[in-house]
Amino acid sequence: MTQTREYEIALYGATGFTGALTAEYLARNAPGLKWALAGRSQAKLEATRDGLAEIDPALSEMPLLHADAGDNLSMRTLAASAKVVITTVGPYSNYGEPLVAACAAAGTDYVDLTGEPEFVDRMWLRYHAEAQSNGARLVHSCGFDSVPYDLGVLYTVGQMPDGVPLRVQGYVRANAQISGGTYHSTIEILSRVRQAAKVAHERRQREGDPVGRTVRGVTGRPHNVASAGGWVTPLPTIDPQHILRSARALDRYGPDFTYEHYLVVKRAVLVGGLAVGAGLGVALAATGPTRSLLLKLKDPGDGPTPEQRARAWFNLRFEAQGGGKQLATEVSGGDPGYGETSKMLAEAALCLARDELPERAGQLTPAVAMGQALIDRLQAAGIKFAVVEG
Repeated sequence: MTQTREYEIALYGATGFTGALTAEYLARNAPGLKWALAGRSQAKLEATRDGLAEIDPALSEMPLLHADAGDNLSMRTLAASAKVVITTVGPYSNYGEPLVAACAAAGTDYVDLTGEPEFVDRMWLRYHAEAQSNGARLVHSCGFDSVPYDLGVLYTVGQMPDGVPLRVQGYVRANAQISGGTYHSTIEILSRVRQAAKVAHERRQREGDPVGRTVRGVTGRPHNVASAGGWVTPLPTIDPQHILRSARALDRYGPDFTYEHYLVVKRAVLVGGLAVGAGLGVALAATGPTRSLLLKLKDPGDGPTPEQRARAWFNLRFEAQGGGKQLATEVSGGDPGYGETSKMLAEAALCLARDELPERAGQLTPAVAMGQALIDRLQAAGIKFAVVEG
């Protein structure tokens, strides 16, 4: 992307819960940044700007841009204004496509927070080729979904011998509350399991496999892993999908790469409870009346209190084997859903806007688009990447 843009970053959705946290992070940690806030409501944007001006008085005159996912012209104007557009407006399957389309057409880098596999696959099918042609980097899942997982495995692979078969297991532990926006996105995902599987198959058929290399994901089964802290159960989130895409794109993952992804639970009895709960959620979300009732349980704008966020944490452990070597790494930090997510999202946008990165375009994973440059930024911002064994 070579065009001169008015802004380095435009933040769409700054008046929402996570968007406001992202704006606050940029205000505190990116002095001198040329950026703008974008959204539907002028009054809400002005109120958000007033809050940011209390952090940095220079932001009192920050530009405010009208942007509405239902207005394609406003999406195109937003995309043309900035080097990088951040969007926190979800569920992305409902509101995300117009901005992805606009960024692909304008050659504008794009980052979001989606954990919705069907949305990511549809956007690849529809806009990957155009983004490649125009030099746009479309990077989905730049929050807790899926930055610490994708970069955590990249970091782990980097400590292992090169050019040998590698196997990595990921173990997830976290203590956090979810917001209304995340809850609504989860219900959307559960309601479209069959459609998502169909779109994923279409993408895999078109995408193909890496030449001369093998990359596979293993679902695994519940079992006890003492080093991980107890019982683990397969965790079918979007995170392992991004990890495997990074492995297919980057030769550094070796000629034969295998990944397994698990949630750590305290007791074996919880494994069955999680399976039952997931099945019930899919059943209830699949029909209109019960889905509507589920959506009424949380307002999209709700979020955890500052006190709840202060107590939240996450720890990801990756165990790797290959070339006669074994090691374990950890990625850890504070509140995963909001404090650390807004940090990851903001640093990803700054990385795309300012850092020297590989010449790649299209729909990319965080590891492929930014890799070590984003790891360095996150470490400097207080998220820990460390070898703990081996």
